[in-house]
Amino acid sequence: MEEFEGQLIHNLGFPPTPDQAKAANALARFVYSLNSQVGLILKGYAGTGKTSLIGALVKTLDQNKMKSVLLAPTGRAAKVLAGHSGKDAMTIHKKIYFQARVKGKITYRLGKNLHKNTLFIVDEASMIASENGLEFSDSRDLLDDLFRFVYNGFNCKLLFIGDTAQLPPVGSSFSPALDKQYLEGAYGIPFGSIQLKTVVRQGEDSGILYNATKLRVQMLQQDFNLKLEANHTDAIAIDGYTLQDELETAISQEGEENVIVICRSNKRSNLFNQNIRHRILYKEEEVATGDLMMVLKNNYFWIDPTSKISFIANGDSIEILRIKRTEKLYGFNFADVTAQFVDYPDEPEFDCKIILDAIMSDKASLSWEQQNELFNAIEEDYMDIRDKRKRMAKVMKSPYFNALQVKFAYSVTCHKSQGGQWPIVFIDQGFLPPDGIDYEYMRWLYTAITRATEKVYFVNFNPEFIV
Repeated sequence: MEEFEGQLIHNLGFPPTPDQAKAANALARFVYSLNSQVGLILKGYAGTGKTSLIGALVKTLDQNKMKSVLLAPTGRAAKVLAGHSGKDAMTIHKKIYFQARVKGKITYRLGKNLHKNTLFIVDEASMIASENGLEFSDSRDLLDDLFRFVYNGFNCKLLFIGDTAQLPPVGSSFSPALDKQYLEGAYGIPFGSIQLKTVVRQGEDSGILYNATKLRVQMLQQDFNLKLEANHTDAIAIDGYTLQDELETAISQEGEENVIVICRSNKRSNLFNQNIRHRILYKEEEVATGDLMMVLKNNYFWIDPTSKISFIANGDSIEILRIKRTEKLYGFNFADVTAQFVDYPDEPEFDCKIILDAIMSDKASLSWEQQNELFNAIEEDYMDIRDKRKRMAKVMKSPYFNALQVKFAYSVTCHKSQGGQWPIVFIDQGFLPPDGIDYEYMRWLYTAITRATEKVYFVNFNPEFIV
């Protein structure tokens, strides 16, 4: 165990902070624990060296011929994790579920964990909710399914990694996967918990980390007097007049896939997406080749279920390669396209139908009323089938009903950006809470700032908030 701990610290590549040294000891004890019915939470704020520690841990496990599986809640988060660790990572959904056909219907079942003596490392765990499993599955509780999958394997255990200062899952006030008390109460498995708080030396001059750390400390102290430092080379405040020039420069230098605008609402994101496409990328069509899009809802129709991907997940990024045709049918607008995954470059391109009405909707995806309207319109084509169940089955297999719901991915809401990182991030101040800056706004801003790896722009922020 001592040798493993020494290797882990050596693999960091720099002298550890006291926090990292404590964490290395806890990780070594956890890895060598004879009890497999235990778990560990590693919490770390931005800039505390959490990423370096994960990379060193994975390397040390490999050097000792110990097995690990790397998981994350989204495709982009898995791609970031793989980049930091030098080892393949995949989404939780794609690891633990498999597709099955029951009575002619496609459903997703929890797979059997065939791994033995394996550490499951789950990054960006703040995003994991306890109720967002797959539609069409026996269970809709992702956290519960993850526990059942991992701990039903022989001598397998879970390591959750995340940042509690980030936004919790949609609809939740806390991150259950990073809450020791919640996990122990819900699953009866003892969990250790370690926290990294000290910002590593390399980050001390970073405006991104300075502002993120300041916000995090203020949140802890319930101090909501927002003062962002924008006099760093990597943290800059700009107004709407200079925004287009800065965006043009960033996109031309970094590429559009490496620049993101983060907003408070879908409505603001739609405006930014429209302006970026029209004024910077010179795309006037409703959708064009080369467009980057983000998937709004899990889709099980267009991808071969036996492939590595198996389905298209909410939050996946795709690039439109070709547009075959557009059409208006059933009161909605569609396009037949060929696309490729941005975060899975080795996956083959695929053909699909996308529904254009979702793109500029102010909602996160098509409303229930719109989906119901589409269902009823398609059902009209099958009214000659008298059996209602058979008629519904026909609608459920319609490529129009299964059209991919997407929005442009040049600007997204903060929840949609979570788990991802971009070299350059523009943050739109957006609407403020009626009573002024509060804890939730600061948490939103902290999450947005920490998406940036090289430079962050504060766009249209009230001058009172900038120093």
